[in-house]
Amino acid sequence: MKNLFLIIALVSVSFLSAQAFEGKGDQKFQVGVNFQNDGTGINVAYDYGIGENISIGFSSTYLLGVEEIFDADFGDRFDLKARFNANIGNVLAIDENFDLYPGLSLGLKNFGGHLGARYFFTEGFGLYTELNVPFAEYGSDLTPAEEYHNQFSVNFGAVFNL
Repeated sequence: MKNLFLIIALVSVSFLSAQAFEGKGDQKFQVGVNFQNDGTGINVAYDYGIGENISIGFSSTYLLGVEEIFDADFGDRFDLKARFNANIGNVLAIDENFDLYPGLSLGLKNFGGHLGARYFFTEGFGLYTELNVPFAEYGSDLTPAEEYHNQFSVNFGAVFNL
């Protein structure tokens, strides 16, 4: 009976083991919620590993809940970004299930940066969060609706290994 319990325990622990970023060829898909001043929406992202600690991809956000007084149309609510990440979780050696990734993004609204973190509970599922900030906006004297995606925002949700 002890041996059976030991085997079950070892197998269970092996299912909990996951690696947050595996390097070249690694693929991640993220879906979550986006929070920013006067708006909330849905965020999706895809990252592809092109090196041991480098990934590229895209991120898109569509704001579902916005302040009606700003009269935000589809163009104001939608953003699409190309992104570059430096996946440094293995460099920090905190936990093999954890990845920290600072990065840059070039989008329809601005040039910006992000700081993200992922933690995997299983081989294919984890949680992520990202802090996003614009460095340069593509215009000046923005209307309140144009301020969407041109301000600090936070993303939080689920991440999947593909």
